[in-house]
Amino acid sequence: MKHFTSTLLVLLFAVAGMAQKGPIIEFEAKDNTIDYGEVSKETDNGIRTFVFTNTGDQPLIITNVKSTCGCTVPTKPTDPILPGKSDKIQVKYNMNPGPIRKTITVESNAVNYEGGIIALKIKGEVIPPKPQQSVLEKKKSMLEK
Repeated sequence: MKHFTSTLLVLLFAVAGMAQKGPIIEFEAKDNTIDYGEVSKETDNGIRTFVFTNTGDQPLIITNVKSTCGCTVPTKPTDPILPGKSDKIQVKYNMNPGPIRKTITVESNAVNYEGGIIALKIKGEVIPPKPQQSVLEKKKSMLEK
């Protein structure tokens, strides 16, 4: 019985020690990815928002947010996010035609990611604009008919 009690106490201390203390960041986006789908520059401004919540027991501080290229501009919260509160990281893609495959790196004090570094991703496809016929071309095609 003495051995069982000792083992139980060691197990309880181990479980308590494994519980994460500190800020914990949880994103709403599945796999921390936003899919633009198939979009057009004429109808889409390229802005998307990653919403997150601090589910930890200490303030979450986002120290830096950077993109893999200049075509994607992220903006980060400036104030600490208190436990239980939510905030957002906004991303603006410049909507160049072609595939979207970009990573945004978030640096924070979150304890649930190694070193507090989180990779956010955007993906999708920007379709090229439809060629527009000039007024002269329209008039010429009407005269030929």
